[in-house]
Amino acid sequence: MLYFSNLDAITHGKQLQLVEDKVVTDLLTDSRKLLVSPGAVFFAIQGTRHNGHQFIPDLYQKGVRQFVVQDQQLSILAFPGANFLLVANCIDALQAIASYHRQMFSVPVVGITGSNGKTIVKEWLSELLAEYFNLVKSPKSYNSQLGVPLSVWQLQARHELAIFEAGISMPGEMEKLVQVIRPTIGIFTNIGTAHDANFKDEQEKIIEKAVLFHEADLVIYRRDHAKIHEILVQNRPDNQELLDWGNDSEAQLKIIRCDRGPMSAELNLLYRSAELSLTIPFNDEASIENCMHCIAFMLHEKIALSKIQIAVNRLKKVAMRLELKQGINQCYLVDDTYNNDFAGLQIALNFLDQQKQRNDKLVILSDLLQTGMDESELYKKVASVIFGKGVRKLVGIGPGFMRHNALFDDRTTFFETTKNFLNVFQPADYNNELILIKGARVFEFEQIVKQLQQKIHGTVLEISLDALTHNLNYYKSKLRAGVKLMVMVKAYAYGSGSFEVANLLQFNKVDYLAVAYADEGIALRENGIHLPIMVMNPSMDSFNKLLRYQLEPEIFSLNQLGYLIAHMTEIRKEIKIHLKLDTGMHRLGLAAEEIEEAMGNIIPCPFVKIATVFTHLSGADEEAHNEFSKQQMHLFEAMAGQIERVLQRPVIKHVLNSAGIVRFSAHQYDMVRLGIGLYGVEVNQIAQQDLLPISVLKTNISQIKKIKKGETIGYSRKGIATKDLVTATIAIGYADGYSRGFSNGKGQVVINGALVPVIGNVCMDMTMVDITGIPAREGDEVIIFGPGQSIKKLADSLGTIPYEILTNISERVKRIFYSE
Repeated sequence: MLYFSNLDAITHGKQLQLVEDKVVTDLLTDSRKLLVSPGAVFFAIQGTRHNGHQFIPDLYQKGVRQFVVQDQQLSILAFPGANFLLVANCIDALQAIASYHRQMFSVPVVGITGSNGKTIVKEWLSELLAEYFNLVKSPKSYNSQLGVPLSVWQLQARHELAIFEAGISMPGEMEKLVQVIRPTIGIFTNIGTAHDANFKDEQEKIIEKAVLFHEADLVIYRRDHAKIHEILVQNRPDNQELLDWGNDSEAQLKIIRCDRGPMSAELNLLYRSAELSLTIPFNDEASIENCMHCIAFMLHEKIALSKIQIAVNRLKKVAMRLELKQGINQCYLVDDTYNNDFAGLQIALNFLDQQKQRNDKLVILSDLLQTGMDESELYKKVASVIFGKGVRKLVGIGPGFMRHNALFDDRTTFFETTKNFLNVFQPADYNNELILIKGARVFEFEQIVKQLQQKIHGTVLEISLDALTHNLNYYKSKLRAGVKLMVMVKAYAYGSGSFEVANLLQFNKVDYLAVAYADEGIALRENGIHLPIMVMNPSMDSFNKLLRYQLEPEIFSLNQLGYLIAHMTEIRKEIKIHLKLDTGMHRLGLAAEEIEEAMGNIIPCPFVKIATVFTHLSGADEEAHNEFSKQQMHLFEAMAGQIERVLQRPVIKHVLNSAGIVRFSAHQYDMVRLGIGLYGVEVNQIAQQDLLPISVLKTNISQIKKIKKGETIGYSRKGIATKDLVTATIAIGYADGYSRGFSNGKGQVVINGALVPVIGNVCMDMTMVDITGIPAREGDEVIIFGPGQSIKKLADSLGTIPYEILTNISERVKRIFYSE
């Protein structure tokens, strides 16, 4: 057992306070994703975008009593009941503790690295080997400097095999991870372009990744990646075995033939002089490569070919993400139906806990299979973590739940099989709930998702909550200490979904939200959003609603201000306002000559309180207007100063939008307003490389037609076949937000990696595209914007801006939110 008192020697730290020496059981790094237990230790990680030390008071109040810190100035007087360890760097300390833990076990450990496919190979290999080993694996994509030690910490005496993935983004990082993982077996998936900018060349990147295998007994890789082969052979230790596979004639596991069918691939292999035949249930190159890494491992372990084939037949594409979907009867679903282990359950419960759209929470959970834990102890822990997260009701499905139903209270119902559950399923039983659906593959919980999910139009907008968080953190990193952040969620959060985006922003503790109209703010309040909300264009008849829902109006005219003052004086209630100043935009706002009159009206009224004053830059996104922007800010400072002198106090001032945050960092004042940048578009094109695209708009092919030369396509016969064509009708039209302006070749979409043009006029619900020469089938995915075509490129083709493309996406297009 590892006690808190042991950590100073392991981390070279200093005990600041040891009140009660406890066994270390859980390592915590995110204050928002807590599993509070007596042995939990929180690491106050300090980075450019966050500081874990600021969350210590809240964590102490919640019951955490062990902390690893790196701030030497931290006062611990307010925490008399807690243990504190001071270290030079919390991430280094976390890695050192995980490395110490790893050395307690002598089981085989598989370490997987490469540019692509790490998570897929780890998941598939785990699934293929589960019947042979009691194994542990990295949760989700936990392959970073932080994720690897948290993965390795799961290793316990009951495990017979461990499978961990490791990713790096710059030189020197793998040297740290290899000390934590210490793999005995390595898999090098491939090499690609990810993080190229941080390495001198591809060779340096391969060498850095290969550091993971310096002490491995066996390394598996594809020989066709010539540079990987060359470097592994050159750097091979004397006692290391290399097992290569591929099309190369010298490969130890040689692919003699690969016949690809519509849904699968037939492989003829040569291994140790024996010819082998296998069918893989995939036909794309990436999946074949990922699967071959797993097959090579199984053959090396002398697993019979017939058993390999049976196991491979069960493999499916890995959806390595939690998806938040709209469900029936105003429900939201968290879909996590690929697998079900205890670590993954905790991650899913944390994600569920972050969602505030609905108060009632339901979990539909299958048995947790092949954990190696005593079943009674396992299901006690399941009950504890689920109901500890405020879940109102649990549905347990599987014989394990049935055997241990006595461990659960009357909030739980039990079913032997998924079929039994579906036999009694009644849609009317599920209303206004957050529902987590998590099950092992064999339980086929996708059938449950199908019943609970709102029937969706073939066109969907997929939105990455991880990318949103990344972009938010990027802009936070640009702010000076103490500068507040207001985020725009108007226009359905730029088309991305107001409630879900606002919930993520609330979870990440932004200071303010802004909407265009009162109804948008009311909807947010009704969906659990309690952050301050500024309403940018309030109507005069909405003031009572603003009060009722604690919304704060923007005031931009003397007439509007006079009406508000009269109304508040009559009902004798206080309201916060945001004064909009016109410094040159000439859209809305008080002019400089109106400030004296405005303040003369405000000061005598005790019911109207100025929360902030602000203005809007006309040309923050164009360098050509820099001088005018500076003139605007100079005028704003004069006008705001006049207001503060009358008030005899400072007020919060804000000017910069997304473009301004990047271009005018010296003028952040007290707050900035983040808009389009959050959604992955940097309109200056100065920092676009620092942002991630957050969404993919996709649909599918409804029908494929062969068109003869001279025939016409679509309304008004605008599409004319100048030669024999093949067209695809796709399930998106102008009612979904795909503009009619994309008609007749102006727009393009991506089908199976190829850009294809629109032919004829865009219809209300459908669009026709020319797919001549492109391999495609009915039902194939079609990308409107996303991989293969950026939203900016799409906007440029129409002569507009990304804002318009995003905000035009109809609400009938279902939004699916996901977290990797």
